[in-house]
Amino acid sequence: MNTSVTNTARLLGAGLRALLVLTLLTGVLYPLAVTGIAQGLFAGKANGSEVESNGEVVGSSLIGQAYNLPLKEGQETPEPDLKWFQGRPQNGLGSNSVNTQYRLILSGATNRSADNAELVQWVKDAKAAVVKDNSVPGHPVNPADVPADAVTSSGSGLDPAISPKYADLQVQRVAEKNGLPADRVQKLVDEHTEGRTLGFMGEPRVNVLELNIALKDLAAAGR
Repeated sequence: MNTSVTNTARLLGAGLRALLVLTLLTGVLYPLAVTGIAQGLFAGKANGSEVESNGEVVGSSLIGQAYNLPLKEGQETPEPDLKWFQGRPQNGLGSNSVNTQYRLILSGATNRSADNAELVQWVKDAKAAVVKDNSVPGHPVNPADVPADAVTSSGSGLDPAISPKYADLQVQRVAEKNGLPADRVQKLVDEHTEGRTLGFMGEPRVNVLELNIALKDLAAAGR
């Protein structure tokens, strides 16, 4: 009986030591090592790819934002603030009251088929709005020139970038609303257009947050 109790105690002791060692290795040392390497080599990405403006964090380069006017009394859907470049539509996602900077904290697609009546209507309404908002005197927008990313949300619903074509389409409106020369705003878009990753992956894109920060600086400088 005593031998059996002793063996059991030894097994329990060995198991406890193994648990403590594994906890130390996998629960403390490994996370610390990974965190240290990430902070040392990829600090920006490890901290959320934060974007700063005037010394303050204003968002992430990986998450799209909405650029809307404050809600008016009786309004349920805010109107876009047309002095800024606008990102992709964000239909079909949930909203929250906790994160007030990003209205959409849930990620996911609308999961509607291409012939879904509601989705078709969303696209028609979005195209009409893009044409109306971006048509300025002397520069009407042809509905045929509205790119797909201007009227559809991305798979995640949080896409931070738009196509150069959609950015170009907004240049005249943004220039007029900010009292800037259109050619200078176009140059800003060109400067913030990124090519395909490694030259062949993905599509050319423009990060809307980074473009709007540059626009803000340009407008403040009055050039």
